[in-house]
Amino acid sequence: MADVISPRSSYVASKRTRGDVPKAVLYRWISWAVPAVVLVLWEAAARAGLITPQVLPAPSSVIETAWNLARTGDLFVHLGVSLLRAAAGFVIGGTIGLVLGVAVGFSPLAQALVDRPIQMVRAVPFLAMLPLVIVWFGVGEAAKIFLVALAVLFPIYINTVLGIRQIDPKLTELARVIGMSWPATVRRIVLPGAMPSILTGVRYALAHAWLALVIAETLATTKGIGFLAMDAREFLQTNVIVLTIVIYAIIGVVADALVRLLETRLLSWHANYAKGAQR
Repeated sequence: MADVISPRSSYVASKRTRGDVPKAVLYRWISWAVPAVVLVLWEAAARAGLITPQVLPAPSSVIETAWNLARTGDLFVHLGVSLLRAAAGFVIGGTIGLVLGVAVGFSPLAQALVDRPIQMVRAVPFLAMLPLVIVWFGVGEAAKIFLVALAVLFPIYINTVLGIRQIDPKLTELARVIGMSWPATVRRIVLPGAMPSILTGVRYALAHAWLALVIAETLATTKGIGFLAMDAREFLQTNVIVLTIVIYAIIGVVADALVRLLETRLLSWHANYAKGAQR
């Protein structure tokens, strides 16, 4: 008796024999191909003289500048200082934002006490607060870390509150019916349910942290990526300025990738994230 081959299995087999590339792999290659094409066109335009070095230097010139700064060690010194400032501010602001978000998410009294002042401060631009921050902390490291922490606090706070408020009340009611303690309910139901929103806040906070750091490093300082850009501006070194922009972009991409990796680990139980992992 001949073996019966289903239409689906024959379709999959035909795809394998044709050597079709899965869509996820194809899209991943496209996402990297687009920046590569932009760099090639940019380099070609610069070498052809369509773009002057004073306006936008060629990518090869930026790479050469990066190599020279790395060889002398200056690049790593400035990068290390900026990373330390960003990390310290992120830890401080993220911790405060998470604690306040959990308190407001669970307690109407905490919301009445905390939420409106936070929303008022959030509406104030960083540049408007800069003179007051200098009066409070001077122009030292404390002022820079404070600005980064302030920028990080708001997105984590807002998304934590949102995540807790979106928990289905039926789940907490079920936990109460089966006799689950309140700490266990928070640990096993509330925080896992709010985690997608919290991690979204972390991704926004990372972007805000670097934005605040750029502003903070315009204060009186002699180290940091922001200082490197300001110093290059004084001497019209556009290749160094473009290099600092590229460094910020690379750090942002790497930080976002780390958060995405954290999402796949912490949210493996979530159906939508499981689908994303399978694609």
